[in-house]
Amino acid sequence: MNDLVSIVIPTCGKHDYLAACLGSIQQQTHRSIEVIVIDNSFDPAVAVKARSIYPAVQIYPAEHNLFYCDSMNKGIELSHGEFVLCLNDDVTLEARFIEVALSGFSKQNDIGMVSGKILRQDGRTIDSTGLFLSVWRTARERGYGQPDVGQLDEEGRIFGVSGAAAFYRRKMLDVIKLNNDWFDPAFRIFYEDLDVAWRANRCGWTAYYMPRALAYHVRGGSVRENTGVGRSFARQYLSDELNVDLIKNRYLAMMRNETLASFVLCLIPILLHDLCAWGYVLLFKPQIAGRIVAGLAKARRSRQRSTLFREERT
Repeated sequence: MNDLVSIVIPTCGKHDYLAACLGSIQQQTHRSIEVIVIDNSFDPAVAVKARSIYPAVQIYPAEHNLFYCDSMNKGIELSHGEFVLCLNDDVTLEARFIEVALSGFSKQNDIGMVSGKILRQDGRTIDSTGLFLSVWRTARERGYGQPDVGQLDEEGRIFGVSGAAAFYRRKMLDVIKLNNDWFDPAFRIFYEDLDVAWRANRCGWTAYYMPRALAYHVRGGSVRENTGVGRSFARQYLSDELNVDLIKNRYLAMMRNETLASFVLCLIPILLHDLCAWGYVLLFKPQIAGRIVAGLAKARRSRQRSTLFREERT
């Protein structure tokens, strides 16, 4: 087995997140790795500091902000490993994270995604122990915001993995590839991890949780204002542009992956979520309503879809 792990990190150069992230990668017990940074900061100093911490890092400056999805697509295209760790720059890894998480792929041949236990910076609060598809058709991070008292220390199958520290088997990524992209560029950021997990499950792949693989995440560090880092109800701390993505992308994920039968079963929760989401928009951010609709229409046209729902797989 090719045990090379390709680590792809998009960065916008905020604070010293990238430096801390690279420092934790430098300490990994699994040594067969390559690190690819897609630099959206437009600041040459970011690359200089990154190389001073991790000299072997490959840094590719972007001409414009590629956001998460296009950054990951570029990084995966440049990578060579059989396994790809898609990592936020505001995440740090314990020294055995890659070693332990990598062993999760050997549990079964159909495991294409592995999640470790992702905690907040305080080391006591859970950020994610696996991604799940809720009846609201939102991305549910298991254990999100709960104190970590060992209640989620049993390994096992999950639906998908959080985009903060998403470990993928390359073979799976290639199976679910969309034309030339692994991540749908229309998402830019938010819900892209749920879309990948949903597509993977529909193609017969599954995910696995390894609780001894520990990582630490500054929730919202890369996208929120400083006052909103780590806080709940994220959308009030996001820019209008990112609020558009947050609402739009839930619909895009459903448009690609939902079946008519499951849509009908979840219709009431879906409508209740829509009522709350659009109520918030109309009360507090009415200026983005038209942009959400326009974004959905544009994505719909680009896909040239003839039907909303996928056929059931047998």
